[in-house]
Amino acid sequence: MSPVPHEMTPVELQEALQRHSIVLVDVREPDEYRDERIPGALLFPLSSFDPAALPVGGGREVVLHCGIGKRSALALARCAAAGVAVTAHLQGGLAAWKQAALPTLSGAAAPAAHP
Repeated sequence: MSPVPHEMTPVELQEALQRHSIVLVDVREPDEYRDERIPGALLFPLSSFDPAALPVGGGREVVLHCGIGKRSALALARCAAAGVAVTAHLQGGLAAWKQAALPTLSGAAAPAAHP
């Protein structure tokens, strides 16, 4: 049986990012990531998503996010099917993050973590 996915609130996610206790993975597409993103998020687009390529291990939980939570839930299901221990995502995605008035970045970014 697969673990039950955990939905983190924007505030929980921000606190975890500040503690450096998680790795945040954005599963949106590169143009969306370039337009606006959560600071520190790594890009692993759902269109080419490979659970085995995620930075699992190293003592930090991997948390997924997308625009509103649907694509990150799909990515969680792919992780479960592949046996990759990723079970958390941002409830409401970037939309909820912005609604909570938390910071975002826009414009060109460092190269994507995964093509």
